[in-house]
Amino acid sequence: MPHPVLGIDHVFLLVKDLDASAAQFRRLGFTLSPRGLHSAEKGTANYTLIFEHDYCELLGIVAETERNRPQRDMLAEDGEGLRAIACRIGSAREARKGLAALGIATEPVSEFSRPLALPDGSSGLAAFASTDLAVDEAPSGYMFLCQHKTPDMVWRPELQSHANGAQALAGIVTMANDTETLARRFARLFAAGRVRTIPGGHAVETGTHSARILCLTPAAAAARYDDSAVADTPPRGYAALQIAVTNPAVTRELLIGAGIAAHRGPEGAVWVGPSDACGTVLEFVQG
Repeated sequence: MPHPVLGIDHVFLLVKDLDASAAQFRRLGFTLSPRGLHSAEKGTANYTLIFEHDYCELLGIVAETERNRPQRDMLAEDGEGLRAIACRIGSAREARKGLAALGIATEPVSEFSRPLALPDGSSGLAAFASTDLAVDEAPSGYMFLCQHKTPDMVWRPELQSHANGAQALAGIVTMANDTETLARRFARLFAAGRVRTIPGGHAVETGTHSARILCLTPAAAAARYDDSAVADTPPRGYAALQIAVTNPAVTRELLIGAGIAAHRGPEGAVWVGPSDACGTVLEFVQG
């Protein structure tokens, strides 16, 4: 049975105030989906930032339920920020079997849905099936596998144009002292997983049209951004999210025009700190 994980499907930022976070990401130049309400047992709602092959999700708690106790605990203990990687698969049940054959443990499959407002005033239903990686299998943060039963309800064409030029997820930054070991643990979770050495750590290639995972030492992450920015991200989440844009210089001008502190990074990149991006370092890189 072939390895079932084909790349990174999306990431989510767990946020304290969902609508305030949506307003801030609009200031950052993103087009957001209409607010989506998940199934009642989940007690969560979201906004999504849709690109051609992947997306970013702002996830918030709207009703306390037993299912969202882990997310509520994350917010209470570590604050908001980039918390999860959702892996791209076909069938959740088949992926679970395939990973079991590789010695990778997952949790039982969960199915859920959310309504989606459409441009013509009607509504559709976005439906999913997912399975979490067992706690010990996720090298850092929280990871799960996501099956899209209705992909046309998520990848809406009217949501894919962003004023800041955003095109795709480019990278997810996590930190460790032993970056090679961490990178190899990530790589085994992807069919195309491959590790290579980069300055300050190791990068994991995860598949076609799929973001890299950058495993950096704390010193390298602090040098790329700064100590205070990295310190303000959730210790059990991820430090930074890289977004590929058409032109980082143009993105920077948009951010400055919105009154957001836009810091220059290496190779023309631009980044904003966690206070302006709901608990994560948000870095705009050349697409």
